[in-house]
Amino acid sequence: MRLGGRLQAAIEVLDDIDTRKRPAGDALRDWGLAHRFAGSGDRAAIGNLVYDCLRQKASLKYLAGSEENRALVFSLLINSWGMSEAELRETLDGDKFAPELPSPEDFAAMAARELNNAEPHIQADIPEWCIPSFEANFDDEWIEEAKAFGKRPPLDIRVNTLKSTREKVLKQLGRPDAKPTTIARHGIRFESNKPFARQPNVQAEESFQKGRFEIQDEGSQIVGDLIFARPGESILDYCAGGGGKTLSLAASMENKGQIHAYDSDKSRLAPIHERLKRAGTRNVQVHAPKSDMSALIGKMDKVVIDAPCTGSGTWRRRPDAKWRFDEKNLEMRLEQQEEVLSGAAPFVKPGGHLIYITCSILPEENENQVYGFTEENPEFEIVSAGEVWQDLFGFEKPAPWSSDMKTITLTPASTNTDGFFFCVMERKSG
Repeated sequence: MRLGGRLQAAIEVLDDIDTRKRPAGDALRDWGLAHRFAGSGDRAAIGNLVYDCLRQKASLKYLAGSEENRALVFSLLINSWGMSEAELRETLDGDKFAPELPSPEDFAAMAARELNNAEPHIQADIPEWCIPSFEANFDDEWIEEAKAFGKRPPLDIRVNTLKSTREKVLKQLGRPDAKPTTIARHGIRFESNKPFARQPNVQAEESFQKGRFEIQDEGSQIVGDLIFARPGESILDYCAGGGGKTLSLAASMENKGQIHAYDSDKSRLAPIHERLKRAGTRNVQVHAPKSDMSALIGKMDKVVIDAPCTGSGTWRRRPDAKWRFDEKNLEMRLEQQEEVLSGAAPFVKPGGHLIYITCSILPEENENQVYGFTEENPEFEIVSAGEVWQDLFGFEKPAPWSSDMKTITLTPASTNTDGFFFCVMERKSG
């Protein structure tokens, strides 16, 4: 497909997302099924167009001066991808599949608009009602923090130290675009900067098939390191899901000790078995949702809660979710988080640690939850995650947000990762 056909396809997919209020991934998949002539490169290019438009939808529509998705796509090409009006006219000339170009007057108006004149939430590319949460977390830097979610994320992988090292995996991959992650100790990053670039299919690599690495954002790798799992410990992964954190913990523990992987949803837990087998883990026991775990109460050195949350920290990867996000969704997640904290706490032994993680950057889901929990449960107190950060990663690398050096928040702007919150609460021995 030429550029014109790709642009028209992106417009159709964006229209489908708006009309049917459906996830972008579903709309893209259905478009591909209905247009089987499109090759993998075409589908990847159309996906880049759609997701980049969604990441910056508010600001790009403002600059375009239109709510139409046709204008949105052309605004992306001009304002984010750096194409000129002349280049577009030359490229699309004679392409019968191309959408209608904006008029010269529309192009001129687009060039004349200044984003600095837009409302703050438009500059930030977030729903307006989210402003108070961003202001509470990031003070005067909230717009820049929010805008960073409008950038395309890289692809990160975590080397499984049970089977290999970062140096060996880098050599096996043999790719010039594969670089060590800046902060995470066992990560490798593939940047994704070019407009039509395709992310590498790392799951086809022999190293992946043999369990030498897993796909995992650097932010998730970092909080996995901060858990500071030690060989011989007993750890409960209370919201294990597909097993990403469980695998990281097993590697940190060198397969020594015991990890109990539990999730209340069996469908979320389903992928963990194959992943554990591929990774070569030997110290993980998986508990089905209705398992009797009473024997574990008061026995765990660490209980890890990767809590259900709004996923605001993943808006780079799931930008369509940002525009579906509302107060009702937040309220539902807050209730679930309180239930999970209450359910997990009894498993922590005296002197042990309750670790609370979200992939959110909203204070309602993060600081408010853990400080509220410790007020209602005075046998738990928050201890410094910032000191563990300094011990693990030093002072020279990009630093996360922290108001008190106790809880920390990773963001695309501060650490160039997805957004994550991390807190450790110790159960008093007395």
